[in-house]
Amino acid sequence: MASELLIGYSGALMIGFMGSAHCLGMCGGISASLSMALPVGPGFRLRQSALLLAFNGGRIASYMVLASLVALVSTQAAGTWQSLGPLLRSLAGALLILMGLSLGQWWQGIQYVERLGKPLWQRLSPLSGRLMPIQSPWQALGLGMVWGWLPCGLIYSTLGWAALQPSVPAAALTMFCFGLGTLPSMLATGYAASQLRKWRSHPLFRRITGACLIAFGLWTLPVSGLLMAR
Repeated sequence: MASELLIGYSGALMIGFMGSAHCLGMCGGISASLSMALPVGPGFRLRQSALLLAFNGGRIASYMVLASLVALVSTQAAGTWQSLGPLLRSLAGALLILMGLSLGQWWQGIQYVERLGKPLWQRLSPLSGRLMPIQSPWQALGLGMVWGWLPCGLIYSTLGWAALQPSVPAAALTMFCFGLGTLPSMLATGYAASQLRKWRSHPLFRRITGACLIAFGLWTLPVSGLLMAR
């Protein structure tokens, strides 16, 4: 069990790191705007770092809340219906494969999954306007907590992975590791947006990243789990 949890956490970390190109497209603009809104002067770097860390801390916290809610349902359901386990693994694997196809720019079917979260986002998004303009880390934290609910195929894919965990804390920790994986790119966006944008948009990088996510998805499918058990 411990080794499976370790694989789950490290896998979520790698998904976040490799898939952060998608995160930059969804949240990178906000992260960069936090830096550009600050007046240049004494203490600029310190204020910049405080806002970026607060925003990303709020974003990761919202991922953990989402994972906890999903795990509350999935763990109880799996305990009631044993046959639900393979179905959850299939769903998680399929979502990762869809995300890999999207990042590799082979097929954008993940957009249909992202549409499922739009009704909720339409209710939450006005809260972000009330927090603007960002003038303190507390506002940045609140904005990150709202922005973490933005419909995103990469988040939904990793939530499917988190739903496979045996407990709510394990699922929340899985999404924490995922958020940690996205953190380097998100922080770098705030410090050097233009350079990082060129790197993430390179076709070769996107295809390698997409292929890795597809491999993760195939490994997650129940068929691969049965082969490994043998």
